[in-house]
Amino acid sequence: MTARSLTVGLLGCGTVGSGVVRLLRDHCEELAARSGARLELGPVAVRNVARDRELDVPRLTGDPSAVVDDPDVDIVVEVMGGIEPARGLIRAALDNGKSVVTANKELVATLGAELFALAAQRGVRLEYEAAVAGGIPIIKPLRESLAGDRVRRVLGILNGTTNYILTRMTEDGMDFGAALGEAQRLGYAERDPAADIEGYDAAAKAAILASLAFDADVVAGDVYREGITRVTATDIAHARRMGYVIKLLGIAEASDGAVGVRVHPALVPVSHPLASVRESFNAVFVEGEAVGDLMFYGRGAGSLPTASAVVGDVVTVARGLLSGERPPDGAVARTRCLRPFDETTVQYYVLLDVADEPGVLAAVAAAFGGHAVSIKSVWQEGSGDSAQLLLITHAARERNVQATLHDLRVLPSVRDVASVMRVEGGEA
Repeated sequence: MTARSLTVGLLGCGTVGSGVVRLLRDHCEELAARSGARLELGPVAVRNVARDRELDVPRLTGDPSAVVDDPDVDIVVEVMGGIEPARGLIRAALDNGKSVVTANKELVATLGAELFALAAQRGVRLEYEAAVAGGIPIIKPLRESLAGDRVRRVLGILNGTTNYILTRMTEDGMDFGAALGEAQRLGYAERDPAADIEGYDAAAKAAILASLAFDADVVAGDVYREGITRVTATDIAHARRMGYVIKLLGIAEASDGAVGVRVHPALVPVSHPLASVRESFNAVFVEGEAVGDLMFYGRGAGSLPTASAVVGDVVTVARGLLSGERPPDGAVARTRCLRPFDETTVQYYVLLDVADEPGVLAAVAAAFGGHAVSIKSVWQEGSGDSAQLLLITHAARERNVQATLHDLRVLPSVRDVASVMRVEGGEA
């Protein structure tokens, strides 16, 4: 029988926090066996103590300081979200010599360096597996399991809301607005969905993954970001015709000592493992020099999946407390520089509305050739005096493609540059 007990204080008891309470209660014997100590739920700080709750939480408090300052609390779990007051509370807990487990991607992606430095100074742990991809284990694999390898690239579907919307557009022919409305009705999207559909959520997660994979100083504001609001049913149909599906991807890659990080919609070949990730599921695809290709797939959000990652970190912290093991330094080495986005090299999908007349294709091809952008394939469909011209390029530099698009927009025969997206998972 486990002789020792450790007390877990909780900051927040919403969707994820309630899942943490359930797992600590329902899995208590297994957790005790795995951690070496009985994990007892201590004070739980909530915004509204009087609110009716499905769970029986005996030690509710409206004062979060009562959690971080309680001398009986050994581990603090932060699932409040946002920058403040979470930052101040985590700092207070670390200053008090308490290890912290957080699911707060925004905080880690923005101020992680500050908090990791403080944790190292105080000799305690700051764990954050649940901050990226919910219940999918990716932080520890990158930080520990792949420490002996050289990661070349990480790309993933990091937001379940946008993946659900794009799945409905692809499989049911919905337009963006209808698919977003359904996601909101089902609870996949918030009333204000901007953080998801504009790519902010995925950008924060991509920054965390880049920092880990490449020992780079990357914060959320460093990530190039595009959302999915301009993806149309026409784009979806053209992608399908050419053997692609459209996904919102977070991509981090390293080459020549520089790291590039970006979030944007992309055409992914149907043969790529990420193409089959549907609905609200997430996946992270890792390309390693020695290990080759790996994919981590599962529920990227939700009460119990995310709580599973949180409680897993609690077990890690508990083991460290019992063994007296020196906590690892969570700070990254920060040896890489960031590559400007306009130096990114990738394939492109370009959809043009053009006049259906002789010489148009030659003029368009000349615009591409004038900036050293090579065309891989062309598809054209006319109707009356108008036509749609769809081009897929070979890998080209972003700045050259943008210069090409500028020239295309002033060509008399080009009526509109209707869509531009990047193509991933094909040429290097």
